[in-house]
Amino acid sequence: MRITVQTAQLLRADILESAGEMVSEIDAHVPEYADRDGALRVGVELALRRYVDLLDQQVRSNGSTTSRESGGRAVDWREVYRQVGAAEMRAGRSLDSLHAAVRICARVANRRLHLFAERHALPSDALAWLGEMIFDNIDDISAASAEGYAAAREAEAGELDRRRRHLLDLLVADPPPSARAVAAAAAAAHWRLPRRLAAVAIATPGPVLRPPVLPPQILSGFHHIRPCLIAPEPQSPAQARTLVNGLAGHQAAVGLPVSPVDADRSLRWARLALDLTVKGRLPRQDVVWCADHLTDLVILQDQALTAALVERRLAPLANLPEDKRERLADTLQAWLKLNMNANEVATYLHLHPQTVRQRLRQLTPLFRDQIRDPEQRFHLAIALRARQTRTRPPATPKVVGVEE
Repeated sequence: MRITVQTAQLLRADILESAGEMVSEIDAHVPEYADRDGALRVGVELALRRYVDLLDQQVRSNGSTTSRESGGRAVDWREVYRQVGAAEMRAGRSLDSLHAAVRICARVANRRLHLFAERHALPSDALAWLGEMIFDNIDDISAASAEGYAAAREAEAGELDRRRRHLLDLLVADPPPSARAVAAAAAAAHWRLPRRLAAVAIATPGPVLRPPVLPPQILSGFHHIRPCLIAPEPQSPAQARTLVNGLAGHQAAVGLPVSPVDADRSLRWARLALDLTVKGRLPRQDVVWCADHLTDLVILQDQALTAALVERRLAPLANLPEDKRERLADTLQAWLKLNMNANEVATYLHLHPQTVRQRLRQLTPLFRDQIRDPEQRFHLAIALRARQTRTRPPATPKVVGVEE
């Protein structure tokens, strides 16, 4: 099948004249392009010129389909349509409108081609060949715009990730940032700034564990040597479930809710809770909530000072044998906790009441004023709680009996 040079020239002129009709059709059926006639016409004319260039190449090669494009023009048009696709992504639009406009161009071109074929009595095989070239051209344009769209989306996602990492770094910085700096960084990261947030400290993953998959509103700091997260509105039940489910298999601690400019404090508390959990000073759970252990965190935040408190306040027990020291300390702690009621202490420790009274008679001369004075009892209770947290939970004897 061959098309003469003269027929190709007539077809070329007809095709190039169809730009206006294509723009009008797109205006009528794709509202998103109604206010972009100038740019739209440039894009349509570029597509038409590429088609006629392909036609010229095919005619020069006597209809052969082995050399469809010249290298010089191919790069130009492809880059243009990549940029078109990238512009659609950056404008927040999908490729649906662009592809709809491209399909309209194909329909107009195909309709005009059939009219041209009737006027010039083109054979059916020539018409089919020219129609196939139309849709090949449209497919190439669509593919190039999709490439540009995907590349722009990937670049934006990478930039957004970078901005969110910067936001997290800013939030946990010491000294803390200003409210204005936090608001600007949050806007740049497309992150809605919450009224309250919490930092989450995460134990460094082992070789098997991977970073958790969490929703985008939770900022990820796995680029830190000590990984962390920032979770908005952590006190909401939905967010709590999200954290527990997302952190499955990871050891983590959630700091107290704070204002965004105090996120570094929340992270400091979370890391303290995580360290104490790893050392066995707090109950081991996959996710530890600082709000559930405030007293222990206050007592244990300076462990050297805590040790000094325990040593000073519990000095009367220091010279006793270890087993007796532990029994008396457990009994004294329970007695202070249960409003100095010996019967309740006996029930709590699974002991006979007489055993409890015997122990209390041993404790009274040891502690004297610390037992009688309310303020001293308060300090003593803190020391006993610190001692329990630093060593082990109190013993709970299984057999109820009277000590000899």
